[in-house]
Amino acid sequence: MARPKTAAPEGRQRVSHSMEAVLTQAVALLDEAGPSALTFRALAQRLGGGVGSIYWYVDGKEQLLDLATDHVIGGVLGAVEAHPSSGDPIDDLRAMAVTLFDAIVDRPWLGAYFMRNTDVQGNSLRLYEALGQKTLGLDLTPRQRFHAVSAVVGVVIGTAVDIGQEPPQEILDGATTREEYLGRYADTWRALDRERFPFVLGIVDEFAGHDDAEQFRAALDLTLAGLRLQAGA
Repeated sequence: MARPKTAAPEGRQRVSHSMEAVLTQAVALLDEAGPSALTFRALAQRLGGGVGSIYWYVDGKEQLLDLATDHVIGGVLGAVEAHPSSGDPIDDLRAMAVTLFDAIVDRPWLGAYFMRNTDVQGNSLRLYEALGQKTLGLDLTPRQRFHAVSAVVGVVIGTAVDIGQEPPQEILDGATTREEYLGRYADTWRALDRERFPFVLGIVDEFAGHDDAEQFRAALDLTLAGLRLQAGA
């Protein structure tokens, strides 16, 4: 990932830290406060060097974001590859999707950069390939395979990023609980006109006590059930 160089460019100081250290600390900053926290100055302070030392490894922040994302996805890929096959490609696809989901829920910033630049993100491309290979054992056309994997990735990333968003400040401050916060919205919905909002009033109790992870798995299972029907599996 680092560009090999035989001599330090003019104005750039040769550094002792490694690309691994740069990416590890970049991920730590992203985990703490998201992309806005990842500045070269903050990263250099973590590494104990000057800002110029970061340019020894990357051209700018966008490349650093892509590499930090791929660094994390490398761990996800390892977990996916270690998962034993069940003999059912759709069940295997589900297990892989849940692994990716768990990683993005823990790191909501990850979803915005996954597969953004596969020229740099080799691990992301390999993970996408691993997901896609599970469809090769199904009776699908190339277009159906593409749509199937796109749908699964969309459900995973979209739901994980939504769930992983920072809670409202009043929950963070401890002024209220998640249950109380959702309950206020539910009470507002219950006061709606039943003729105009029959669906909302029909699901309001489910909304008030829903579990985010359960909601994701339900959406994933609906998607995979459609894939199973399409493949005649």
